[in-house]
Amino acid sequence: MRRTGLLAVVAALVAGVLAWPSAPGAEAAPATFTHPGVAVSRGQLDFARSQVLAGAQPWKGAYDQMMASRYADPNRAPKPRAVVECGSYSNPNNGCTDEREDAIAAYTNALAWYITRDARYARKSIQLMDAWSAVITDHTNSNAPLQTGWAGSSWPRAAEIIKHTYTGGWPNSGRFSTMLRNVYLPEIINGSHSNGNWELSMMEAAIGISVFLEDRASYDKAMAKFRTRTAAYVYLASDGELPKTVPSQNLDTRDKIVNYWQGQSTFVTGLTQETCRDFTHTGYGISAISHVAETSRIQGQDLYGTDVGERLRHALGFQAKYQLGTAAPAWLCGGSLHLGLGPVTEVGHNALANRLGHAMTNTQTLTERNRPAGSNNLFVAWETLTHGDNPS
Repeated sequence: MRRTGLLAVVAALVAGVLAWPSAPGAEAAPATFTHPGVAVSRGQLDFARSQVLAGAQPWKGAYDQMMASRYADPNRAPKPRAVVECGSYSNPNNGCTDEREDAIAAYTNALAWYITRDARYARKSIQLMDAWSAVITDHTNSNAPLQTGWAGSSWPRAAEIIKHTYTGGWPNSGRFSTMLRNVYLPEIINGSHSNGNWELSMMEAAIGISVFLEDRASYDKAMAKFRTRTAAYVYLASDGELPKTVPSQNLDTRDKIVNYWQGQSTFVTGLTQETCRDFTHTGYGISAISHVAETSRIQGQDLYGTDVGERLRHALGFQAKYQLGTAAPAWLCGGSLHLGLGPVTEVGHNALANRLGHAMTNTQTLTERNRPAGSNNLFVAWETLTHGDNPS
């Protein structure tokens, strides 16, 4: 390419005219799925296990925190129900908390099994998964898509570890697959036009379920929606004057976009669609982005090398700066922020700072300050243990 042509391409990228280049195959399902391969890999599990058994920190402390939680209670009794009804902010809450927390408990016990090789933990994880797969038929009310996304993010993480590392048998694994395919996937696969954290969490669940089911078509569909939503959730200066949008939402004027971005009219790199709503919901979106990027990496792809990684890096850094105490300027959310990012920084920090070598000072400071990262009791759990400074 002639120098003038190269400069034109660079200028177009900066202006946001051309799409950010994708890594080869980063949007397509792998020809062969890797297992366990939802959010955490066998190599990462082996590293975490070796550190815990050696008594090394922060992993041993993170493990102890997990084992002291209610999710690791050996006497935990699953509370499945046929129809989980979740209204706005889980009101009504008919099985919503029970489902999410049983799913996290299944994942917790799967991790405990892998680290200790004590079959009692594997059997507890299986008990929880079997209880729900025997009963649940539907999610209803206004929060059904989000609830399905949250619980559906944790179930396949547990199932991947048990199915692919526990040799003691799981006779009802086929029924569990049927549950994911028939009850969870249809509720989430077509996405959402609500705030962006909804669709990001839903696509996280859809992609994790697709890996477990080895469903390439669903993986591709969910990944395409995820790529579009991520670009519309985190702003980069290269996007242009206004943030990107999800075309089907018809946000076709500046006023509509500003309203959707919680009234924020000044756009800077790292700002998210929900920054001015609150950092907690922003954290849900950031966490889902990191989980999908990590799953894609395990599956032999590289979303971290695309705009997904760039958006994740800047979103983490921008939010971390203010979570650490920097005062909000008047142009940002009217100078008033609602903090509470949650335990959501380990996965992205490890991938982008440790593995890829990006300088992420604020994110590192916040990550280390919050260790060991616990659970948000929705769909995030034990990420200092699984991803903290993990080279695998």
